[in-house]
Amino acid sequence: HTEDEHEHEHEHEHEHDHLYDEHVWLSIKNAKKTCAAITDKLCEIDPEHAEEYRKNLADYTAELDKLDGEYEAAVAAAKTKTLLFGDRFPFRYLTEHYGLAYYAAFEGCSAETEASTEMVTSLAAKIDELGLKYVIIIDGSDSEIANTIISASSAKDAQILSLDSMQSKTQADVDNGENYLTVMRNNLETLKKAIS
Repeated sequence: HTEDEHEHEHEHEHEHDHLYDEHVWLSIKNAKKTCAAITDKLCEIDPEHAEEYRKNLADYTAELDKLDGEYEAAVAAAKTKTLLFGDRFPFRYLTEHYGLAYYAAFEGCSAETEASTEMVTSLAAKIDELGLKYVIIIDGSDSEIANTIISASSAKDAQILSLDSMQSKTQADVDNGENYLTVMRNNLETLKKAIS
């Protein structure tokens, strides 16, 4: 991607709502809709337990609403509202729902793994232009591209943060108490740092 392409992507990202991002679960607002749809289906299949399903939905939705409010408050207090991913970018819905801009090395779960000189130069220039302190990677990624972008920028002390896309979770993670709420709370803490 050239710098002009990234600029175009940034300025017009909301015009591309027709583009599909399969990572719908990374938006709390989408998670609420998904839970409601699942509950409706469960009630249809098993009407004897519908009241229990509805109560569980109400309780879980309250937890999601609380977390959603915490994300909104964090973004409202942000010093910067732009995130830079030196990696793939599965967080389109999350950024859009909270009004955050983004630049990324690769869209979605692109199969690309090589960082072009133009892409590195473009993202390094964005670090300098916007005074960004952090470059983000996703879980399971190495930080090679992010480090290359930082090295090409003037912000040699920029740090790398990782957001969890939940694509590499194991049964062991679940057994250790990880769930959607715990992961998204951890992501919130990372996000607060990135936009501070």
